[in-house]
Amino acid sequence: MSKPADARVSPVFKAMNRPLTVLGAERRLFFVALISGGAIFSLLHSLFGGIALFVVGVVIARRATKYDVEILKVLFNSGKFRRRYDPMKREETQIRIARRDVQG
Repeated sequence: MSKPADARVSPVFKAMNRPLTVLGAERRLFFVALISGGAIFSLLHSLFGGIALFVVGVVIARRATKYDVEILKVLFNSGKFRRRYDPMKREETQIRIARRDVQG
């Protein structure tokens, strides 16, 4: 097989498509965990509480990053769009007929 005359080969580097992570968590989620741990430390004067919240936040951020790297964009944009009709979900509809006495 020969290549067409106008075909161009461009090198693609694997590192360019890799998500930006810190300790395995997406960097924005890591920053949220860091700031929340620092806030607990500052507000409650509890070093253990701040470190514990940071560690729990990083663990949750790592799980979210493993599930989907763009989970924050999905969550923040989900409120902008209305729900779509799904014909496979069946919702029971109850109809109530109310009669009024028209003549009285």
